[in-house]
Parts: sequence; C-alpha cells; structure tokens
Amino acid sequence: MKILVTGGAGFIGSHLVKRLLGDGHEVGVVDNFNDFYAPEIKRANVESFGGRAEIFEANIEDFGAMNEILANGKYDTIVHLAARAGVRPSIENPKGYIDTNITGTYNLLEGARAAGTRHFVFASSSSVYGLAKTVPFSESLPLPQTLSPYAATKLSGEHLCGNFSNLYGMRVVCLRFFTVYGPGQRPDLAIHKFTDMIERGQPIPKFGGGHTKRDYTYIDDIIQGVLGAIRYAHDGAESFDIFNLGESETTTLNELIDAIETAIGKKAVIQQLPEQKGDMPLTCADISKARELLDYNPHTKIIDGIPKFVAWYRSLKK
Repeated sequence: MKILVTGGAGFIGSHLVKRLLGDGHEVGVVDNFNDFYAPEIKRANVESFGGRAEIFEANIEDFGAMNEILANGKYDTIVHLAARAGVRPSIENPKGYIDTNITGTYNLLEGARAAGTRHFVFASSSSVYGLAKTVPFSESLPLPQTLSPYAATKLSGEHLCGNFSNLYGMRVVCLRFFTVYGPGQRPDLAIHKFTDMIERGQPIPKFGGGHTKRDYTYIDDIIQGVLGAIRYAHDGAESFDIFNLGESETTTLNELIDAIETAIGKKAVIQQLPEQKGDMPLTCADISKARELLDYNPHTKIIDGIPKFVAWYRSLKK
C-alpha cells in the first residue's frame, strides 16, 4: 500500500512511518520541520528512516503544495497527523491553530478528493470532550463545549472529515488520541519535561492540587490502533467513523509525579502554580468500540510505561 503520513517527522508520526516501512508499505512524509520544538529532533527522526521514505518539506497550510504532492503521489491512504499541538499555546495563538489545524486539514481533504484518494485517517484528540460528565468518554457523547482553541480546531477537523465523507464518498476514520507518551516524546510534554527536570534537580511546574486525571497511552499501543484504523478505512463497513485510542485507565498528576520519581530514584522539587485555564480536569477513554472494530488491545500500563520512558531518556545522555 502507498501511504502518505503528514507530520511524519514528529513523535507519533515517526513511530508510525518506521512501522509502515517495516511492514513493507511505500511511505511518503509531509512535514514542515517548524521550531515549535527543536527541528533537529525531527530531522534525526527522518534519518532513522534510512532513506526508505519520500520526504516532502512542506506546510499543510499551502494549498498548492498539498494538491501537487497528492496529485503526483497517487496514495492509497492519507494518515493526517500534522497539527499545531498543545492546549496552552493555542490560547496564546488561536489564529495559528485555526490556520494549521482547520485550513490545513481542509487542504488535505480537498487534495485527496481531487487526486482520487479514497481513504483518510485523521488524528483528533481527547480534548474534544471538554467538560463531559459521563465517564469513561464514549464516541457517542454529545460535545456541546470545548475548553480551548486547540480542542475546537480538532473538533472542526472531525466535522470537515464528516463533510468530505458524506459529499464525496471518501472513507474517513477519526482517532481521538488520549495523552500519548513513550520514547521519542516531544520535550515540551509533561512526562518528558518532568523527567528531565527531576533528573537535573530543577523544580517542576505543578498546576493546581495535582488531582487532574489523564488517560496516558503508550506509543506502541497508539500505533497498533492507527494500523487498525488504516485497515478499517479500507475494509470497514462505515464510510465515516470515530474511535477513542486510550488505555481506559486514569492517573492523577500527583500519581504521575510519584511514578516518575520512583523510576528516576529522585524526589521532585515542586513549583506550585494555580490551575491553568483550558486544561481538562479529566480524560478517560471508553475503548470498547476500538477493541471490537479495530482489534485495538492496549497493554502497557503507566506503571510499566514510565520506567521504559525513563530508560530511553537516560540512553540519550550516555
């Protein structure tokens, strides 16, 4: 199969690309190598592909570039992971998130339609659930309010995907990722940032009382779910569908810090800060639908995943 992965130089994308290449697929990668975090990390990820993927250094906001790449590539499937990520930065720069996450997603969908690509997998986010009260979160929950521009752009992306599926017969699968972590995680994300700061004896920022809960999902489990979604996009019964990809267990911020301290063997120095606007108090995935239709079967619990992450982090320092 010939597959285009947008954001393929990033954390989740690079893991997916390596797996697809290992499975014998022909892979193209679109990434703009921006400086949201160090571009050299993404370039190192691309180096790890060993020249086996075709790399397009381009911005998904560029309608013409996306049309050209898709028209020339004749891809069987697009896996759209590229996005501006993060709740807090989206509050500071909402227009940038709208331009990338909504306009960029439209550009890819329209380019796919024009090129005749019939299968599209879209990376959404657990943040679309906002203040949902029914736990665990199921895909059928009504979503009347998101809490950040980032979440709003991801929900808008889902709606655009639904439009293209309905109007043009494109088969689209939207995946709501729940807090992904593991080797290669972006350095700005909590587990990576906390590990680095605790290791170096720097104070870590803790927003609120530490009682917020997250459904942390190990990268290998996420990749398993994405591969299931690619198969489902080709073979599934529905032309448009949405799935949660999480571990279906919650960990408080305090418990997370404890787990990292245990894995490192050091106590954290805490910088206490007030609650942060835009943050969700709780995320927890109902993954029964993904288990049934995608053969999704996550198996890495946080108690096992954190030591794996710390071991990877320390391997970089040798």
